Amino acid sequence: MLRIRLRRVGKKKQPSYRLVVADSHAPRDGAFIETIGTYNPLTQPATIEVNDDKAREWIAKGAVPSDRVAKILSARGIGEPPAFTPKAKKAAAAPEA
Repeated sequence: MLRIRLRRVGKKKQPSYRLVVADSHAPRDGAFIETIGTYNPLTQPATIEVNDDKAREWIAKGAVPSDRVAKILSARGIGEPPAFTPKAKKAAAAPEA
């Protein structure tokens, strides 16, 4: 399965990220298919550059964005924001046997 996710670049304690399309089994900073944008969380406000056409094209091909990338893309009008489902609430809601 293909994922659109963040790939960390930058120096120690100064992260910046590239939005990449990669196989879901590839490591975070490992092999990827294509770079579709950049994200720098250290600037105020965060700097986001995304090639909207490529993002839409990969989503149409079946690539699934990670939660953070889905939030970034939805802010730009691409796709839907991720559903809020924290792990703690899921575990608390599960009945104990």
